[in-house]
Amino acid sequence: MCCLQTVYHGRLTHPSPFFYGLTHTSMSEMQAIEIRAAGGVVFRELDGRVELLSIHRPKYDDWSFPKGKLDPGESFEAAALREVREETGLGCRLDAPLQSVHYQDSHGRLKEVRYWLMSVAGGSVEARTPDAEVDEGRWRSPARTAKMLSYPRDRELLAEAVEILARRNP
Repeated sequence: MCCLQTVYHGRLTHPSPFFYGLTHTSMSEMQAIEIRAAGGVVFRELDGRVELLSIHRPKYDDWSFPKGKLDPGESFEAAALREVREETGLGCRLDAPLQSVHYQDSHGRLKEVRYWLMSVAGGSVEARTPDAEVDEGRWRSPARTAKMLSYPRDRELLAEAVEILARRNP
């Protein structure tokens, strides 16, 4: 097994940035990444239907998926789990890696966000106290989540997550 490969739930995956759809990102851009973040597309099955969680961030007045910056020395995987727990109140499991997203933030810095499809292991969105960072989380069907999300890049992540889930439950 190559050092760039990892096993998630019995499946061989490629969490290295070289395997996260970086065909449009040059090596110089990868080296220039100033902000590294991680997050999750969280799903649950309820009465045979899949629901996905989106969060509202009052500072930006947007709907997105939970994510946040890595702490010093923290892995992308650990940061994704921590950020989802902090922003949603849910303990989750990494289920499958999703594409990474690259963009410039409002200060012109190149940002990389690695995402995972995540399943709920415990906790409750409703039990989390709203704060200035995240004031609401909503479980919705994939179609309603797509309509609610504020950014095209999040809708692309949603489509990838739904495709993975559909392959498992044809």
